[in-house]
Amino acid sequence: MTPNRITAARIVGAFVAAALFRFSGADARLGLAAVLVTMLTMALDGLDGYVARSKGMAKALGAQFDILGDRALENLYFTFFATAGVISVWVPVFFFVCGTLTDFVRSAALRHGRSGFGKQSMLESWWGRVLVASRASRVAYASLKCLCFVMLGVEVSCAHVTDSAAVAEWQPALHAWASGIVAATVIFCLLRAAPVLWEGQRFWSGKANEERAREARPVLRRPPVPVGVSATLGAAR
Repeated sequence: MTPNRITAARIVGAFVAAALFRFSGADARLGLAAVLVTMLTMALDGLDGYVARSKGMAKALGAQFDILGDRALENLYFTFFATAGVISVWVPVFFFVCGTLTDFVRSAALRHGRSGFGKQSMLESWWGRVLVASRASRVAYASLKCLCFVMLGVEVSCAHVTDSAAVAEWQPALHAWASGIVAATVIFCLLRAAPVLWEGQRFWSGKANEERAREARPVLRRPPVPVGVSATLGAAR
């Protein structure tokens, strides 16, 4: 399996999970299967990067495709849960707009030879690297999204169960927990997007071109004066 195929498998898995959640009312086992598929698709997010690094297949295009996979999963899951009525429609709108803006900035940086992650990262500040590019931040964000999708999926599955008093009793608490996790995911997404938008403005505002022009400008140096000439000038003074 190549990293790009793993990313494609993640996207296909998200569609399968959404379909299973949709028809989980007919059989509770479909909801459980959807939860397992969701956890698998989120776990594959770290596998494609590991395969790319271990096999020497890490490329800028592959990194962009990995980001595309993340966007597809976010938009698919949040749009599905919004249509199911468990979250506000503004949640998928927020993730779509935020993802579009950050991807635009990263594309502008890529034209200047800077990538979103790695040694040639567009992020130069330490706080930007910690919030966006650090392994701890990326693992925490992926785990939070996985928990968010699982909780929302369980809520959708339980909404179809109408003949269980226990499920009906737990639904308000489940909705409150799911809503809190969604809010935390939105805040974390905003915190991770802020450094990209702030530091990336130089790539689309023309500042990066000015910096490159200053670096490429030749430095004019005065030619060295021959030893005999300098001694003569010193004697004349």
